[in-house]
Amino acid sequence: MRDEKFRWGVAHIYSSYNNTIIHITDVTGSETLGFGSGGMVVKAHRMESSPTAAMNAAKLAAEQAKEKGVNALHIKIRAPGGHNGPMNTGPGANAAVRALSRFGFKIGVIEDVTRFPTDTCRKRGGKRGRRV
Repeated sequence: MRDEKFRWGVAHIYSSYNNTIIHITDVTGSETLGFGSGGMVVKAHRMESSPTAAMNAAKLAAEQAKEKGVNALHIKIRAPGGHNGPMNTGPGANAAVRALSRFGFKIGVIEDVTRFPTDTCRKRGGKRGRRV
């Protein structure tokens, strides 16, 4: 193994069915080192959540973080979640992780930080649930 020092950062990936946002911070989360989103790299709104847009957004954020000296990342993936949001990530999450890995970052921990309700209002759909 090479004897190189890792400078760690945290990649916060928010992936919904409408957009993918990649935000790279330092380990404390207080300083932004890089940022990119699907809307910044494509023209059509329907393409913002696509894996291609996620890869390009990850590349954009990764270039900014590399300039600041980060060479290793912990990854936190988040879906909308919460009271009525979907608990699974959009199509861009895997593509963004793979793009960051290909860009030359050492990947540390990959964790899911989707918010889930502990106790909250009743879910939509009524007494008999959503009838399809």
